[in-house]
Parts: sequence; C-alpha cells; structure tokens
Amino acid sequence: MHVLPDNACDPRLDSLLEQIGRVGRRVAEMGASEGAAGNISICIRGSLQVDGRFSLVEEIVFPAAVPELDGSVLLVTGSGRRLREVMDEPEANIVCVTIDPGGLGGRIFASMRRRFQRLTSEFNSHLAVHRNHMPSGTRGFHAVIHAQPPYLAYLSHIPRYQDAGHLNRRLLRWQPETVVHIPEGIGLVPFRVPGSPELTAATVKELHAHRIVLWAKHGVMARSAISLGEACDLVEYAETAARYEHLDLCSGVSGEGLSTEEILAVCAAFGIERGAYKEET
Repeated sequence: MHVLPDNACDPRLDSLLEQIGRVGRRVAEMGASEGAAGNISICIRGSLQVDGRFSLVEEIVFPAAVPELDGSVLLVTGSGRRLREVMDEPEANIVCVTIDPGGLGGRIFASMRRRFQRLTSEFNSHLAVHRNHMPSGTRGFHAVIHAQPPYLAYLSHIPRYQDAGHLNRRLLRWQPETVVHIPEGIGLVPFRVPGSPELTAATVKELHAHRIVLWAKHGVMARSAISLGEACDLVEYAETAARYEHLDLCSGVSGEGLSTEEILAVCAAFGIERGAYKEET
C-alpha cells in the first residue's frame, strides 16, 4: 500500500492539493477549461499519507501495465469537475491512485465528499505519459495538464496549421519568451477521439520529444518534471503565441514577427539549441 490513511495529514499532500487548485484556477482564468473541460494529474514516487479525507477505497485495473510506476502515487482530477473549483474543495474533485506491484492496476482512495463517479476521461493518456517519463528508479515527480485554450484550438481547425512545421514557424516568431521556454516547439497530434487508445499512443509519441502537444480540434496536453506550475506556463506561452497569430490573421496587416536572425540571436544569448524553428520557405 502506497497511500496510508492516517490521522496525521502528510504536509506534502496539502502542498500538492494546493498546487492543483492554484493551477486549475489559472487554467480557468486563461479561458482554457470551459465548464468541466480540462484535467490535471501529478505522479510522485513513494508513500503519501492521507488523513480521513480520503477514506473510500476501490480497485482499478489499468488498460495496460505500467511497471515503471510501481511504488508511485497519482493525484488525479475527476471526470466532470470544474478546474476552477478544485481549490475551494479539493477533496470533492481529486482522488489518490496507487500503483500495485507489477503495475497491472491499483487502488483509488477517495473522499466521502467526492462528487464524481469516474476518473478523468483522459486518465489513460495521463497514465501513459507519466509512465514514459518516469522510468523505473528515476525522477520522483511528474505533472500533466490537459486544457482547451481557445486560440490554439481554433488554429488547429485551419488546415495549414495542422502541419507541425508551419504551426511552429508561425507561433515561435511572436515573442522571445516562446523561443526560450519552448525551444523544442509544440508537438502536433491529428484529431483523435477523446479518451481513445489512438489518442493516447499519439500523445505519448509526441510528448517524448516535446513538453506540450496540440491535439488538433480539441486542446493541448503539457507535462513537466519540475512542477505543475511549469506545465501550466507552457500552456500559457503557447496560447499567447496563438493569440498573436489570431490577431495577425484578423488584422489584415501581416506582422513580420521575429526574423530568423533575431531568433538565432535569442537562442545564442540564452544558450539554447535552435530547436523547432526553421525559416519558412
């Protein structure tokens, strides 16, 4: 058992719940989680003590074994919950999921105040991404956010932006911050049915080389091994770039954006690789 009910609350639990609450509210402030859209998960290694707030226990079988996550605990938002409300009542919106030895399944620890029946519909994608970025015996923290930022989602409905090269050339040109913080660019997954195995597989592939991926005609998924806040920042940087691009499309005046030389100068100044940007021909 990796989550041990106890009368004394683990301070890490409070800290992690607070992170999810703050980031959930920020995602909502960006307009990237309308209604109950969007979901969040954090995966950590080792035990996590919870007090009586998470006293309901049920078994879960995973769609595929995740032996790499043996000895880990996930905090996951529930299906149909509003991210903007997580901070107000985290126990009603979040559960703990433990990973059994071998990774075939685990246990869900929920609160008596739980207001949902199922884990997020994108749980399989979250689980697979955590597995891919937390090999056995390595880092002990990984965070994942799925959000639906409107400008990025809108651009993904335009055929020419469904090409990853074009998308990155257009978005990375608007601000030096975008180049610095997302030097590897934004991954792109063609439309796949939400919650489907096809979406999970394509997401894992793209997030192997990127930290944020655009799900065409749907939204984004971002990950971080540093903090949940960093994953949220990636969404915000990418969405800001998409907003500039949308303004450019609507203005009737084509902004020049950063030139190739200017982008290379930014990369040199900050000691980063040229990354995903290539001059548009």
